[in-house]
Amino acid sequence: MPKFSRNSAALLSILLLCLGFGLLADEMREGETLAFDQAILQALQTSDGGTMHLIGPVWFQEAARDVTALGSFTVLFPLVAFIAIYLLLEGKPRNAWALVLSSASGAILSTILKSFFDRPRPDIVSATHVFTSSFPSGHALSSAVIYLTIGTFLARAAPSRSLARYGLAVAAFLTVIVGLSRIYLGVHYPTDVLAGWMIGLSWAIVCWLVAEWLFPSNPKA
Repeated sequence: MPKFSRNSAALLSILLLCLGFGLLADEMREGETLAFDQAILQALQTSDGGTMHLIGPVWFQEAARDVTALGSFTVLFPLVAFIAIYLLLEGKPRNAWALVLSSASGAILSTILKSFFDRPRPDIVSATHVFTSSFPSGHALSSAVIYLTIGTFLARAAPSRSLARYGLAVAAFLTVIVGLSRIYLGVHYPTDVLAGWMIGLSWAIVCWLVAEWLFPSNPKA
């Protein structure tokens, strides 16, 4: 695909994702999504002697906790730091700073949006502790920004299209499973996660466009 066409498609994607987020946020604030959200969360819970529990075996619940940690600050911060240091040592300072700035700006954006919407967390039994408001999901947003940005860098450096697609596919897979784990564990409504994916993906595309603009064909950047 020609560069102009590819960039135009990226800009259109950003516009559509932001529009979708705005419409979803509006529906959420009016309470139109609550019935759908609660139905999904309740379907993931079962009653045992009057006490609600997550469906599925204990090992699956533990696996979900492990997966959800992939979108946590505890995991993402050192991951970004290690990769940025690697890029610096490899002589690619602009790539390193692009990764750091996209990750930091994504975290700031998540904090601002959470404070603005201030949606309470789901009022059901959850399998983990939470400390912030619900909309949008910070785990979904941050994992989308960071994993997709890393995947984009890998794709740009890949020697073949198949490897580039593989890198992006792995990044997308990690983003999706982190978001799904937040819903399963009962700490986020499905619309929280969807909103996080929308904003995270749009911001990752913005970061990709900026990277293309700063160093379009210089692998040493």
